[in-house]
Amino acid sequence: MSSRLYAVGVGPGDPELLTLKGARLIREADVVVTPVGDRSDASIAASIVQDLVDPVRQKLLTQVYPMKRDQAGLEESWARCAREVAELVRRGKTVAFITLGDPFLYSTFLYLHHQLRENFPDVPVEVVSGVSSIHAAAALAGVPLGLSDERLAVLPATYEDEELTRTLESFDTVVLMKVSRVFDRVRSLLKELGGRRAVYVKRAGLPGQAVFHDLAAVGAEDLDYLSLVIVKKMN
Repeated sequence: MSSRLYAVGVGPGDPELLTLKGARLIREADVVVTPVGDRSDASIAASIVQDLVDPVRQKLLTQVYPMKRDQAGLEESWARCAREVAELVRRGKTVAFITLGDPFLYSTFLYLHHQLRENFPDVPVEVVSGVSSIHAAAALAGVPLGLSDERLAVLPATYEDEELTRTLESFDTVVLMKVSRVFDRVRSLLKELGGRRAVYVKRAGLPGQAVFHDLAAVGAEDLDYLSLVIVKKMN
């Protein structure tokens, strides 16, 4: 492989959902980069690909991408990560940046991607798609995301009630991502609206995965950062 950065989506958690291309590139890379939220975090992405990585031959590099709702002041941190990756590629290394799901869907990689395009445009980047948690959750729950002319919306669950209500009224299927922090509010809103079937899925493809077809059965102990709700209009 020529020296470049490969952004590899490793899927939602099940190692068997990693694409053949993604697995090959991870095995062949000189450097494998795993993102974490802070220095104490274990990388779920790293655990998915652990059997593919040779720590003797390959360099394992952990980069910190702080997970904060208020992202003010984080540009410097992202810039440091981009500079580190750019230097590796410029030295002739092939770098695989692994990320949960798909690199272009609510991914940590997008912060790095922006910095590279802005400040290191000479660094070649190739994005390798992965199975998203949305697709894995829909398959696990047995809920089709779209059929024929049905309209699909995907959005962060932290939308305001008024905006969320308009979306739920306008689309046949709505996927609410990272719903744990606002789950009670979402559950109450769906009860008020009626006429919809909602499924809560947590940790799809990971240990502890669970599917709740009745939102009333979801307790505080069931809420997880890696969770989503799929809402379907009832015909």
